[in-house]
Amino acid sequence: MVQATRETVCAIIPAFGEEQFIGGVVRGVLEHLDHVLVIDDHSPDQTAQVAREAGAEVIRHSENLGKGAAIKTGLGKAANRFGFFLFMDGDGQHDPVEIPKFLRKATETQAHLIVGNRMRNVATMPAIRRWTNKFMSRQISKLCRQELPDSQCGYRMARSELLPLLRDCSDGFAFETECLLLTARNGFQIEFVPVRTIYRDERSKIKPMRDTWRYISVLAKYRSGCGR
Repeated sequence: MVQATRETVCAIIPAFGEEQFIGGVVRGVLEHLDHVLVIDDHSPDQTAQVAREAGAEVIRHSENLGKGAAIKTGLGKAANRFGFFLFMDGDGQHDPVEIPKFLRKATETQAHLIVGNRMRNVATMPAIRRWTNKFMSRQISKLCRQELPDSQCGYRMARSELLPLLRDCSDGFAFETECLLLTARNGFQIEFVPVRTIYRDERSKIKPMRDTWRYISVLAKYRSGCGR
């Protein structure tokens, strides 16, 4: 079985309007992995140029398609070249210094999906985010029939065996939710690693109330048996 190393893991970073942070994120990742793929989801700024100058391979969408769609574009590009795919946000909320935790966990457990867990240290997490995450994690844990302490963290690493399932996930922010549901329902192993909670003053692209309702609609689909 392929081991998770700097050569076998490709970082896939969906980005929209992240010229302020993306360069630092890319450079940080390249300290631990050999390849970074940034998918610029039709940003209105210089996200693509900054990412490319920092050392990333860049794909730019001709229109805004959503976070999940950007991740799937990256998977399509990297599918036959790597054994693992590390997903991170481009806004600096995920610290590249913690990448070795994912590599170690993959080696120790041979898990198919490894997810960051921010819930051990929530002091800096906005209250509405904390409430939303706890609520969603409880609901998704019930559907997956296992405890998932942080279902909404986008910092995660997947083995290539999950590619068919990942391609079936939502094109929007519900990508992470469906990823967990499909992985669990198809009998693949999920593990968690503790990661930092990093929030700044910039405005989040996630709208807690709106996106909670969207997540609820996804959960309803799986409760009704429409999801695989």
